[in-house]
This record gives sequence, C-alpha cells and structure tokens, in this order.
Amino acid sequence: MTKFSGSLMGLGNPLLDISADVGQEILDKYDLKMDNAILAEEKHLPIYKELVDNYSPQYIAGGATQNSIRVAQWIMTANGKPGQCAYMGCIGNDAFGRQLEECAAADGVCVHYMKDESTPTGTCAVLVKGGERSLIANLAAANNFKPSHLETAESKAIYESASVYYIAGFFLTVSVDSLKIVAEHALANNKTFCLNLSAPFIIDFFGDQVATALEYADYLFCNESEAAAYAKKHNLGDDLKEVALKIAASPKKNASKPRTVIFTQGSSSTIVACDGKVEEFAVTPLPKEQLVDTNGAGDAFVGGFLAGLLEGKDVGSCVEAGHWAARFIIQQSGCTLTKACEYKF
Repeated sequence: MTKFSGSLMGLGNPLLDISADVGQEILDKYDLKMDNAILAEEKHLPIYKELVDNYSPQYIAGGATQNSIRVAQWIMTANGKPGQCAYMGCIGNDAFGRQLEECAAADGVCVHYMKDESTPTGTCAVLVKGGERSLIANLAAANNFKPSHLETAESKAIYESASVYYIAGFFLTVSVDSLKIVAEHALANNKTFCLNLSAPFIIDFFGDQVATALEYADYLFCNESEAAAYAKKHNLGDDLKEVALKIAASPKKNASKPRTVIFTQGSSSTIVACDGKVEEFAVTPLPKEQLVDTNGAGDAFVGGFLAGLLEGKDVGSCVEAGHWAARFIIQQSGCTLTKACEYKF
C-alpha cells in the first residue's frame, strides 16, 4: 500500500468504469439521456454484459470521489509531494477490485478499502457518444460501506492525520453515518470538509441526506444542472450567481470560516461565491476536435482544486488548477492519467 503522509482523504463509491463508444440505439433501448448519471435499475442490468460482449470496452478505475483523489495526487506528485492522498470505499474480493487497487497504487493514492466477501465490486457503464457521456452505476459492493470500517486502527490513523476531506454526493445513498463520522472529526478539529452534489437525482431524491451533509461543507462543488436542480427544489431562483450566494450563506456548523460554493458550467465560466461576494473565472475553450470524452471532467476539476487547497493557494489559483486538470482529462477516454502531470503551482 502507498504510504500516506497525511493531507487529503476521500470517502466514496469505488467503481470500475466499463466505457464504450455507442450509437443512439443502445441509449434508446435503455431509456438513457446524455450528460446524466443514474443508479442502475433492474431494466439496466443487462447493459453491462452487452457492453462487454459487443462494444470492446475500456476498463478504467472510476467512482467520482476516487477520480478526484487520483487527480489531486497526480498533481501533488508533480509538485514534489507524493503520498498526500488517501481513499476509502467498499469493493468486492475479486478481479475488478484488485484492478481498482492496482490503478490507485499506480497513481500514488493510499487506498484502504473495506472488502465485502459476498458482493462483487461495483461497476459503472459509461456510454460515450459525440464526446458526451451517460453513466449507469451498479454500486454492488460499494453500497455496503459501513461505519465500522472507520473504527479500525488503520482507518483512524488515515482520517486523523488528514487535514482536508472530500466526499461526493453519490456516497449519500450509501452511508450518511460514515460521512458524519468524518465530518464531525473535521468540525471538532477545524479541518476542511468538501462536498459535491454530484447529480440531480441526489438532490431530488436524497434531500434530507444532502441537507445533513451540507451543514458541514466548507467547500461545495456542483455543475450547472445540479445547481439548477437544487435551486428549483429550494425555490432559490434562476440566477446561478444568486443561487451560489444563497447556498454559501445557508446554515453551517463551523461558523469560524465561510462556505465557498463552486459551480462549474462546462466550457462556460466557473462561478465562485463566498462571504457575500461572487466571482466568475473564464474557461479556456478546447477545440471540438480535441474533445474525446467529458466523463471525469467534473471529478478532475475538483481534483485540481483540492490540490490547490493542499498547497495553500487562493481560490483563483485553485480554480485555475481545476480548469487545467479538467481540460487534460476531456482529451482522454475516461478519467485516465496517461502521462506525468506537467502542472506546477
């Protein structure tokens, strides 16, 4: 296992992405929309075998939080700081799980997975069409993470030595109690807790869990569709800059530091709100012919931003690192780190 010297810890749903370029017919067959993420229902379960049998897919280490942690460590390594990032989640004791472990280790992340002996490692079907993607997650073992894993000596050593924590909203469907253990530790020790809303369905169907987690969040990330879904649910209006300000000002457990809210908008400007002020940061557009796959763009942005936080940079520098990481990832298939990072703070 990679040695963890303690800075950033992620907690989430480790999934092996099964990624393939597809046509409209398979999207129609399974009633899927582009640029969307859902949990697999019974009707979606045959899609995984169909991709394997008919589409020559790529297998890529995935899961939103794990992607962000891998990108953050990739950047930290480039800046002379290996072993800064750790990650926990639940996998099965199987080949896919071992593939996830190997990938994380290759990226320099200290993983301390809980292992479920009776449930397979979770998978995510990634359907790519015209550079956009549709995600269908079958959580399997990832759904079985338990707070008891955080009570082990190794887990405690990891989360007690970290200073920044990141959890994507997808984990809210799995174990809010586990999230609260980490968030309460961050609160008690004045450490930094970061949350992502992750997908409109999280906001629409797991509202109580979102409300619980949001009170702990020092940094909140989401994209424009998630921001719009949150605004609609809470009657915050249509102006995303105003929405960001309102979320930043909403109740917060650690009143000693203001909440920073970050809305990404693809190739449009990133919105950042904090302490009654809102800023926009332009994104350098990528020529369409260089776009390969938007899967992982948001995760990569967060990874770059978190690396900036670990380096003690201001919010503008954190956003710049996030934009750079997202730009790199959308030129790859999935969230794959195909070469040494060239980003220096």
